[in-house]
Amino acid sequence: MADSDKEIATLAGGCFWCLEAVFDDLKGVLSVESGYMGGAMAKPSYEKVCSGQTGHAEVVRITFDPKLVTFAEILAVFFVIHDPTTLNRQGNDVGSQYRSAIFYHSAEQKAATEQVIANLGSGKVYDDPIVTEVVPASTFYIAEDYHQEYFRRNPAQSYCAFVVRPKVAKFRKHFLEKLKTT
Repeated sequence: MADSDKEIATLAGGCFWCLEAVFDDLKGVLSVESGYMGGAMAKPSYEKVCSGQTGHAEVVRITFDPKLVTFAEILAVFFVIHDPTTLNRQGNDVGSQYRSAIFYHSAEQKAATEQVIANLGSGKVYDDPIVTEVVPASTFYIAEDYHQEYFRRNPAQSYCAFVVRPKVAKFRKHFLEKLKTT
């Protein structure tokens, strides 16, 4: 597949382990990488990002085949598996590094994002307003190797068992027809 046949989506919705585990199972997704985006420091480490001082969010960079899954479908999954109404927090994970954000890579992605958010708002899907940032993509810094495929490699770890696994189950329940078959 040529690079021109691929698209990139970069999303922040709390801990990147949760997002990576879900999007790994979505049909049409070619790869998911955990990393950092949206801050001022070059080459941040996990420890620096966790301090909340770098301005980065934990993100996933999703490479996908738009013939198999659209950007809007990726956003549909994103808005089901995290709470876009809490500022700088997802569950017990608190800090700007856990904010809800969509880092768009094109004018089309920005327009699609704004449309999806408007539809969710007018449909009153959430009791509270959506606070998801919609900002241009900036430099992506890949997270340390031990963060990649964390859930797949550590399913019995307590955070994975009690936080990641329920998000994966929620995704599978809502998007059964969108699961990879392999």
